[in-house]
Amino acid sequence: MFPVLARGWAALVLAILAAGAWAAPPAPSAASVPAGPAAGFPSRPITIIVTFPPGGGTDLLARKLGQALSARTGQPVIVENRPGASGNIGAQAVAESAPDGYTLLMVNSSFAINPGVFRNLAFSPKRDFDPVINVAFVPSVLVVPAASPHRSLASWLEAAQGDRPQPYASCGNGTPQHLAGEMLALRANVRLQHVPYRGCGPALTDAVAGQVGAAIVTTSSASPFIKAGKLRALAVTSPGRSALLPDVPTVAEQGMPGYELDQWHGLLAPAHTPVDVVQALNAQLAAIVAEPAMRQELIGIGFGPTASTPQEFRELIDGDIDRFAELTARIGLRVD
Repeated sequence: MFPVLARGWAALVLAILAAGAWAAPPAPSAASVPAGPAAGFPSRPITIIVTFPPGGGTDLLARKLGQALSARTGQPVIVENRPGASGNIGAQAVAESAPDGYTLLMVNSSFAINPGVFRNLAFSPKRDFDPVINVAFVPSVLVVPAASPHRSLASWLEAAQGDRPQPYASCGNGTPQHLAGEMLALRANVRLQHVPYRGCGPALTDAVAGQVGAAIVTTSSASPFIKAGKLRALAVTSPGRSALLPDVPTVAEQGMPGYELDQWHGLLAPAHTPVDVVQALNAQLAAIVAEPAMRQELIGIGFGPTASTPQEFRELIDGDIDRFAELTARIGLRVD
């Protein structure tokens, strides 16, 4: 129905690392925790630095994981919020920390977007961190007010093919939700007008009130309004349907195969952290995410639990850094 992009962009979109976001990771046994220096790890408190303010989804996830990790290891886990500069302040602090496994960074996909929009980062996202584990995916959803005439993605996109671009709100400039809209515009070859907000909450407020005709926000934040009939969901951005919104089709299902933007959440350590310490952390956190009670709790608040290996997480991060850099350069998005 919609014109396809040039071969280079299609290859870029199709190169997204995916699948298995909702698959249950196997619970590691005690024997899977390596011997050696990590055998006594941790022997003192661990700090998890979160690059967002308290109260958001990433902060909530860090606190749940930290509480469970403390219970498993017998050591305190301190969650410290260091927001600012789109997460770069907290990331730099961890990059400069001792590589011993006692200071970790909780990040989401914004970590992979920043290298494309900030010219002069004080750290290298690819070289200055050792990925530990990806623990969850969170899809985004395109919603319209309940009174909107649009009941499908096709209808909404067709309205954007005239002289007037179709506006959509997002959680802010350079967020995964912003880029999800830009990807949609490129794939459908239509004009969309980005309306950035300071977070998903304010964007949802204006969408519910009909002040903006559409919004791309996280499924976890939008789900209560959708279920209450205050918003209508047209499409989710993940490769598969959301457990929170199982009746809402994906963008890919609606004529754009290969379209995918699934916001991931995971933990990083400073570069050169001993491999066995990284493996010990990965094993403990994978076991936490595999616990049935924890999985159900995370799914209930909008997270798709997963448990990657450190290498799988590195490939996911590096791949997203490259594809987001190409996308932000294409749309001319720069912050500094």
